[in-house]
Amino acid sequence: MTALLVVTAVPAEAEAIRAGLADQTTTVLPVGVGPAVAAATTTRLLVLAEAAGRPYGGVVSAGVAGGFAGRVEVGATVLGTVSVAADLGAESPAGFIPVDELGMPPEWLGGSTALAADPGLLARLRAALPAATVGPVLTVSTVTGTAASTDALRRRHPDAVAEAMEGYGVAVAAAQAGLPFVELRTVSNPIGPRDRDAWRMREALAALTTAAAALA
Repeated sequence: MTALLVVTAVPAEAEAIRAGLADQTTTVLPVGVGPAVAAATTTRLLVLAEAAGRPYGGVVSAGVAGGFAGRVEVGATVLGTVSVAADLGAESPAGFIPVDELGMPPEWLGGSTALAADPGLLARLRAALPAATVGPVLTVSTVTGTAASTDALRRRHPDAVAEAMEGYGVAVAAAQAGLPFVELRTVSNPIGPRDRDAWRMREALAALTTAAAALA
């Protein structure tokens, strides 16, 4: 495979990944926080590489994430089988309605609000990271911070293992470019009532460095 593009939200995540990379042909760049800026910046990077005659062979959205308690431990590594735009939709008296279910033509959505990881790229990372937890990763624009919102996410996404803020946006950019995509995360905190004292960012970044060896 030609070189991978690995994008993170912030520089600290990019530095953690670079520290563990064995393959220096892999490009690692921070693209910003949230799905919109992540999608836009990733698209720009892919277009520039294509124009320069050095196209990427795949895209990885990587960084730290919150993990659902009971499904993944703090400090663990997660591989996303699918990246889900978990809060893209509409509220109703009966509850949240995903935008896919609002009756819009599929072309208005640019595909689906749940974009699957590339099977080959996912298999490659699973082989290199056999201890990783594998499952859907939710993309949210607002970090979950209450018990009520955590419970609501659990009900809507019973198989999800983690949440972050960029994966779906990066997945859209990769899909539009026709490139394989996968999401790689390490868990810094349990999803639930916001408690910064419970975050283990140092441990999560160290785990990200260890996981980066799989990107060779």
